[in-house]
Amino acid sequence: MNTDRRWLDPSLPPRERATSLVAAMTLEQKIEQLHGAMETIDIYGLASQATTAEEMDQLAAQIRIERHVRGDEALGIPRFRITNGPVGVGMGDGTPSPPATALPMTIALAASFDPALATAYGDIIGEEAAALGQHVLEGPGVCLHRTAIAGRNFEYFSEDPYLSGVMGVQVTRAIQAHGVIAMAKHFVVNDQEHERFRTNVEVEEGVLRELYLLPFEMLVKDADIAAVMSSYNRVRGVYATENRYTLNDVLRREWGFEGYVQSDFWSCRSCAASLTAGMDHEMPDAKWLNEANVKAALADTSLEIGTVDRALVRRFTQMFRFGQFERPYAPVAIDAAANGARSRRIGEESAVLLKNEGGLLPLDAASAGRILIVGQKDFVDDACQGGGGSSKVTPLYTVSPVDGMRDVLAGLGSAATVETFTVARDLSNLDAAVAAASMADTVIIMAGVVATEGADRPSIAMADDQDAMVSALLGRVGRTVVVLKDASPVLMPWLDRAPAVLEAWNQGAEDGHVVADLLFGVVNPSGKLPTTYPRSEDDTIHAGRPERYPGVDAGEGFPTITYSEGREIGYRWHQAQGIEPLFPFGYGLSYTTFSVADVTVSGTANDGSVPVVVEASVTNTGERAGAEVVQVYLGVPSPGQPPRRLVGFTKVFLAPSQTSRVVLTIDPSATNHPLSVWSDAERAFVVPRGRFAVYVGTSSADATEVATVTVS
Repeated sequence: MNTDRRWLDPSLPPRERATSLVAAMTLEQKIEQLHGAMETIDIYGLASQATTAEEMDQLAAQIRIERHVRGDEALGIPRFRITNGPVGVGMGDGTPSPPATALPMTIALAASFDPALATAYGDIIGEEAAALGQHVLEGPGVCLHRTAIAGRNFEYFSEDPYLSGVMGVQVTRAIQAHGVIAMAKHFVVNDQEHERFRTNVEVEEGVLRELYLLPFEMLVKDADIAAVMSSYNRVRGVYATENRYTLNDVLRREWGFEGYVQSDFWSCRSCAASLTAGMDHEMPDAKWLNEANVKAALADTSLEIGTVDRALVRRFTQMFRFGQFERPYAPVAIDAAANGARSRRIGEESAVLLKNEGGLLPLDAASAGRILIVGQKDFVDDACQGGGGSSKVTPLYTVSPVDGMRDVLAGLGSAATVETFTVARDLSNLDAAVAAASMADTVIIMAGVVATEGADRPSIAMADDQDAMVSALLGRVGRTVVVLKDASPVLMPWLDRAPAVLEAWNQGAEDGHVVADLLFGVVNPSGKLPTTYPRSEDDTIHAGRPERYPGVDAGEGFPTITYSEGREIGYRWHQAQGIEPLFPFGYGLSYTTFSVADVTVSGTANDGSVPVVVEASVTNTGERAGAEVVQVYLGVPSPGQPPRRLVGFTKVFLAPSQTSRVVLTIDPSATNHPLSVWSDAERAFVVPRGRFAVYVGTSSADATEVATVTVS
């Protein structure tokens, strides 16, 4: 064994250090580093401090199950600590997780359409992961909202690969700036939770490249992400953890990924096949990459020691890259107030104003009178965190709807009173709720969806007959607002009767303050929908098409989901099929108004390599400060393409009467391949010849054609 421990020399390049370390390890030491060792551990040595059973009970809450890999003191390898965290630092599997800031859901962050806000979001997560002594943050998640009912839409950004990629890149960079490894997940086509351990996904190569792989490609090339999590499902008949095509050919050879691949928890299905395909690390335990299996595979040559070494070098390289061997384990307190304030700002910029008939919003705090907040427990009694499953965050604190509204009204000097009425899930007290609403001056109806990992929603409709509840409560008083707290799109059969609807999402810790700030105009909503809201179940891609979802058994013993809709998901589906959505992708109102004028486009005569530059003047034509999102879409002249795709956006904040000139550059060489389509013949993205229509507007539906780019 090498005794000079040169891998501990921080002046050496990370890969050289990793190679030196692996060369010094025994086989047993190598095997122990191939897998997690999730177990109950006393992270602070607290048990030794207890002298009585009562003291032990008090300390037990601080002794938890931790996601980790055992350290090796002889080699100087630290315990490798791993946390979940697409929506805030949360161990998920731990009991309990250490408290952290419960952030708005990822879908809400995407609704901001603001890359700078994504940086702030990732900065909070990275800062808190580092404060808690974690080495890896399992996120961001960049699978797409293929269906509106997918259980993990809340922790994925959007239905659009470009928006998801842009926001994911910023989150990744911010996390890794804190010396924490970010991990893109779930690679790949884990776009539904139904039968996720068994399902096979069949998808045409061009569709896979242009939609589902694209945000991962952006994270690898634009953010230099250090790790990727392989998903549970099969991809074209092969489990994702054993899929050499995606893990090696695409991820490494084509994209140049130099990080490591971790299995999702218990998604590893084999020893030799997984390691050979390119999966480098099994979590959370050693079901497959244990000593018996690895040694047996080495003995029968189904596994090579060089493959084992390769897996370890990949992970250790990233640990050295971020200085994790040198960093002592010394958790520090999180600044709950400061990060809570940042979370509040993120939430306020993410909310989407869907309807505001007669300018009912913002409410006048001075004349609000008796305010009743009414709805079911998850949305009225407590801050709506959402995010069930391994992403759940144990919050440092929360602000309930009633407390938040009282705080905001007090700050505005209002004498209005605020009470709540909790409607039973079975609506057994709905008549009493209606009576209470009839006695109020202002009614705030709160409803929505709290989704969870591991299960898709049975339908787009809100659960527990909330639509019936909302319908019964509407119209009792003139000032009635519906506040939706969703994890994914919902149906709104009562929409015509609702004067104002605000999509606030699952907000996390600052729920009460965020919603009140928006309702009373302390903040002007500026979010845009990152996913399409269908009018009915019949308007979805899988209506009457079980092969698209939930899948069918083709005689193989497991369900296969076929992405036969091709590139037509979300707004692309609605536009291609001529189906009007309830609310389109990119849509969102404001308490002010804007105009977009004087649009110019350069690069209209093009050989496919010249950037297309779109400029426009945006003016705030109303009486309040606010923000607008200018969106650019392209119609691509190639068979199988949808009517348009998002290729650029920018958010601009303006005072009343202020005008700003915005510039959006659509670069053909960018990692999102804005002008390109996948060519099976050339095994590459290529720019097709022909006429590209350029659309500019403030949503996918109202973007109008302003120019033509001709590629010859």
